[in-house]
Amino acid sequence: MELGIYSFGDRSPDPITGQQDTVADKLAQTLERIKLADELGLSFYGLGEHHLENFAISSPGTVLAAAASVTEQITLSSAVTVLSTEDPVRLYQQFTTLDQLSRGRAELLAGRGSFTESFPLFGADLAEYDELFEEKLALLLHLDREHPITWSGRYRPPLENAHVYPRPYRDHLRISIGTGGNPESSARAGLLGLPVVYAVIGGRPERFAPLVDLYRRAGASVGHTPEELHVTMSAIGFIARDSQEAKDIFYPYWLETMKYGARARGWAIPTRAEYDRYTDNAQALFVGTPDEVADRLVAVGKLTSADRYALQMDWSGVPHEQVMTAIELLGTEVLPRVRKELGD
Repeated sequence: MELGIYSFGDRSPDPITGQQDTVADKLAQTLERIKLADELGLSFYGLGEHHLENFAISSPGTVLAAAASVTEQITLSSAVTVLSTEDPVRLYQQFTTLDQLSRGRAELLAGRGSFTESFPLFGADLAEYDELFEEKLALLLHLDREHPITWSGRYRPPLENAHVYPRPYRDHLRISIGTGGNPESSARAGLLGLPVVYAVIGGRPERFAPLVDLYRRAGASVGHTPEELHVTMSAIGFIARDSQEAKDIFYPYWLETMKYGARARGWAIPTRAEYDRYTDNAQALFVGTPDEVADRLVAVGKLTSADRYALQMDWSGVPHEQVMTAIELLGTEVLPRVRKELGD
């Protein structure tokens, strides 16, 4: 099982010091983190798209292109691209350019997105949330599989024998589908034979096992091979040498994100006691020592037969030095243990 990291470039004011990184500083830190992850042998780094003040990354492809120049092996992915508010032709060109720059290491992770600020920003109708995604995904896949392309749809002008350049470094661009747990999304990804990425935002990851099974059964039903049906699981977590230290460091930053969710979506703000339950033996939040986190990765990896696991460790701007230490522990201590148990 491969291991990796994803990030939204969160630059929220530090809940302890009140300091806030500039966009330039956060982008520089992001490149340092990706470079370190590559040097440590981690396999994946994904950057999410947001259009809000407290996030530094609105154009993942741009930042990933910069990362391509300082890395050699790691897969560089969006996490996710909000496909419903993108032009698939321009998006495809952006990621095939990244694919050429990185010599085949680009991945485009397409999803609906859990935030909706891009809809009014780019003139998309939120009432057509599903329809926009369906049509634009279809066009994106046609762009990858047909050249030249003739296509027509509802949401953009038609294409007639159009040549779209550059082409991918190899035969096809790696295009994955991101989902937060919608069964229809799992089935769709399986039927299309596309890799799927599960965004586990809360709760124990074991609850995603039936969705992974649905994805694989849907894919197999139309003849897709197990190699095509690639599964990435994700987790929120943080690693330190001492278990209690990891929990104490991560708590105020995790809590800030929960407070934001409470304001934006009406969540109840969790208590410290609830957080302690979530992090006990890294059951729901993968927070703890390298051994604790490795144990959970192995357990869930075996249950789901996941091909890759990605951790988000910088919620609400966890300080850069502590994130770098967590990445180092993931690469030097967790990765060897997971490889021993589950293979590469």
